This record gives sequence, structure tokens and C-alpha cells, in this order.
Amino acid sequence: MAWALLLGWPLSTLAATAECSQGLLQRLGWRFETAAVTAPQVQGGPVCTRVSLAEAQAAGDLRVRWPDTMADTDRQALLQQLLDDPATVCAYAFELGAAVQRATQALQDNESFRFTGVQLGWIGFGARGAPAQGWQRVRSFGRGYVPAASNSRALDAFYAGHVRAECGVGRQVAQLATQRELYGDAAFDAEFTADELSIGTFLGLHDTDSILLGAQAGQFMADGKAVRTSAMGRQAFVGLPGFIEHVFDKGTLDDLSNQAENFVVVEVGEGAAQALAEHGGLAWYDQRNRALWQLAQGIPRVGQRYFERLLYQRDPALRTQLAPRYRDVVQQMDQLLDDPFYQQFVIYAHPRGIRPVGYHIIRLLDRNPRTPFSIDLALHNLHTTLYRRWREAQLRHCAATGRPGSLTLDPN
Repeated sequence: MAWALLLGWPLSTLAATAECSQGLLQRLGWRFETAAVTAPQVQGGPVCTRVSLAEAQAAGDLRVRWPDTMADTDRQALLQQLLDDPATVCAYAFELGAAVQRATQALQDNESFRFTGVQLGWIGFGARGAPAQGWQRVRSFGRGYVPAASNSRALDAFYAGHVRAECGVGRQVAQLATQRELYGDAAFDAEFTADELSIGTFLGLHDTDSILLGAQAGQFMADGKAVRTSAMGRQAFVGLPGFIEHVFDKGTLDDLSNQAENFVVVEVGEGAAQALAEHGGLAWYDQRNRALWQLAQGIPRVGQRYFERLLYQRDPALRTQLAPRYRDVVQQMDQLLDDPFYQQFVIYAHPRGIRPVGYHIIRLLDRNPRTPFSIDLALHNLHTTLYRRWREAQLRHCAATGRPGSLTLDPN
């Protein structure tokens, strides 16, 4: 509500016409049928468990049958109810998932968006400085920036420019880039203020208007071990932020730059979704992570990236060199890592790009071998504030242009 007032939109204008509401719902996948019924019949269905919108529709999800005698006020009330329906949020997740994939692929493809090496401050924009790449510094030592010109140009610095930042900033940028891909450049520039797209330290974002963690974030969802998300289904994970973090204290860390890995979820395969639902979320996999770590303690590492080569790449030459007493242990580790969760829970983590979560758990056996790691989802507002904000922007766009449910806010 507060952001609507800040943008100058009277609350009364946010209630779109029935045509706009129905058009948006139809573009998201809902089908409406006039039938000989006395009351509306709504079948939302378990949309978040489906691999695609087409599969959801084929299964009978997202269907409304209503009487042709239904009063306009009742029709509008039902449409408003559907805009808030969990099945609609899951249908929106298909749009969100496509945006996440475009955003993270673009970030991964930019070889000049790096982590290691000399950088000036928390975020390093190189010799040309932040203004040349569309950003303005708002905190010292590179700990906070906001777009200096257009929002889309600022994001281009991470798509194609020369920037250095740690994985926390990488996660923030992936989250903002997802919104860019969801809206399109023109609407992304118009819908968000510069302060709302602040980047920097996580702590610093709380003192800004950040749409991720600041004053404009609105309603958060907290589901650290993904209990509720796992019960909803695979699409409920798409785009969510999270982190992989050391379990034991900092005294056990050998590589401080790899004490945690921040990520956004890109894709969750059917097997991974079923496994998460069966085991009730991520806590069960924290136990598996510890079991992998305990098994790794008995195997001597030889050379760089030893476990990455042995367990992720499954290098046949390296496995042939294993002493017989270690082969049973490696086989046990293989069996744990063959769980669909490790193979099909795909995340983006800067600077490693888009990879299954199992890669990261294995890699950390090399980087910080004295502690196991846990996996958590972070606070997010993707299905609350950000969904509602995108939805209302769609409805305003329809009211202004007469294009119901176009799902693109750019004029072209």
C-alpha cells in the first residue's frame, strides 16, 4: 500500500476493470467458461508441482466455470480473489522462472563480472569508476551504490561491464536482474526508483529503500529450511534467494572468502522436488551434508580441487589411483550425491554461475574441509510484495493502453 502512494497512484485507480483483471489471469493461464451452473466453480490445482503451464492446464488446473447471469460486482470480486489465489502465484512463477533463467544466464555469460582480484572497495567498478558504468556511490569503501541514470543501464554493468563483487552482491544483482527481465527495460526504469535498487552490504540495505531488504521490501516470507516451500512444489522455489553457510565456528575456516555462498534458485527438477517434499525440506539435507563431510575426513586430498574432480567430475583417472581402502568410502559418497536434490536443485551463485547445489557442497569440501555446510532459504518477498507490485503494474498498463494481460510493459 505504501509503495502505491509513493508512486503517486491513488488506491482507487489500482482496482482495475474486470476486463483487465480477467485478461491478466488468462495470460497467466486461467481459463474461464460460462456454464449452466448456479455458482462459480473454481479449480486452482497444485500448479507449483507442474513442470510447465501447459502441463498444469492439461491436468485441469486454473479453470473457472461461472454462470452467465453472474452480476458484474460479483464477477469483479471473484476476479480479485483469483488474483490473490495461491494457484495464480504459482502460475506467475512460470513467468518468474523464465525471467530468472534469462537474468542468471546473462550474468554468467559476462566473464568480466568477477569475484577475485584487486578491487576498490566492497564493490569494484574498475579504473573507470562507478559513474562510467551507471552507478552512484552512496556509502564509503564501495559498500553501497544506487543507479545513477537509468536502472536498466546500471544492470548492464553486470551483464556486460567490468565489475568485481563478492557473492552476496552477486545474489542481489541476480534478484534485481530478474525483475528487469520480468518487466522489460522501459518499465523497469519507470517502475522503480534508484534507491529501491540499492546494492551493497546486506546490513547496509536495511537502511535504504531497497525492494530486497529495505523500506520498500514490504511483506517478507521466512522459510529457512523450506518446509512450506517444499510442500508447495518445485515452482515455488524458483527465484528464491538462499545461502550455503559453514556449520562450525569461524576458527574452522581455512578460506574466509568461501565461508558462505549466496544464491538464487534457477530450477528444481521433478526428482528434487519429490525428495524435498518427502523429507520435509532442507534440514534433512543438512544431515546428508554432514555425512558427506564426515566421509571426506578419511580421504587424503591430493592436488587442487581434489574432491571436485573426484566426486563432481568423477574423473576416471583419479578414481583409478584411489587406494583400495578408500573406494568403499567414495562409493558411499557417490550414493549420497546421486540423490536428485544434489543433481537437480540448480542455483546461480556468483562467480560459479548456474550449477546444481551438489557441486557447491563438493567444492566446499576442498575449500573449507574442517566444517560441514548447511543450506537455507533467505527472507524474500517474491510471492508477496514483488508479486503484487508486478500485478498492479500490469493492471495499470492495461487500464492505460487497453491491452488486457499483455504481460509486457514495454511500449514495443
